[in-house]
Amino acid sequence: AGNDFIVIDDCDGRLKRDVRDLSKLTRYLCMRKRSIGSDGLLLIERSDIADIKMRVFNPDGGEVSMCGNGSRCVAYFAVIKGLAPKQLTIETRAGKLNATVVDRAAKIAMTPPRGLRINFYLKVKGKAMRVSFVDTGVPHVVCIEDDIESIDVQGLGREIRRHKIFAPDGTNVNFAQVKDKNTILIRTYERGVEDETLACGTGATASAIVSSALGYVDSPVKVKTHGGDALYIYFAKTGGEYKDVFLEGEVELSYEGSVDYV
Repeated sequence: AGNDFIVIDDCDGRLKRDVRDLSKLTRYLCMRKRSIGSDGLLLIERSDIADIKMRVFNPDGGEVSMCGNGSRCVAYFAVIKGLAPKQLTIETRAGKLNATVVDRAAKIAMTPPRGLRINFYLKVKGKAMRVSFVDTGVPHVVCIEDDIESIDVQGLGREIRRHKIFAPDGTNVNFAQVKDKNTILIRTYERGVEDETLACGTGATASAIVSSALGYVDSPVKVKTHGGDALYIYFAKTGGEYKDVFLEGEVELSYEGSVDYV
């Protein structure tokens, strides 16, 4: 959906054994123009509790708990490489995920949303800005806007991402526009990438949950990303609680290759 990831099969543990500094490796591989370039590095390792284990590194070298679109890519990659069945489980730092791969479509059962907080105010660039927050495996602020194309995603995103209320780790920031009861548009500023990305699975999920909590949408929610692709969010809502949250979309293998790292 516009997110691009480097996926490495390290089930034999060779990379983890031979490369002492995975953060440094990540920064090198994810650097655009001078290296492969990507929104993150995803490692597939053996797991004692699931079919595979996923480790997620942001381009700045930081390891994070979860990545929605990254999980879908890992599921697809594991299936086409024969590392896991089409219905598989993935161990992550945010918990164990169930996934299903059918052709190019990968559907992930997300971790239950946590810390949902609706309509509070942050002082951003000297002004009070109304926002909402939810953790969908990683933290996300969601701002509902009338026109996301007119939003300074980088400027506002950078300020909110490092706001003191979210210290020390910071947050991702999404700007969402409601089109109808089952469709929203989003733009996302991702921490670790420190820039706007063309899509974000956990951000799409967070934006759908917040939009539902505000009464704007019902499940399923079609989320149109800034890259032009669509992600689909499914959930069950009982009172103010959300469960059975799924993220679905297509995955594309761009290319395969090798790289020398000294």
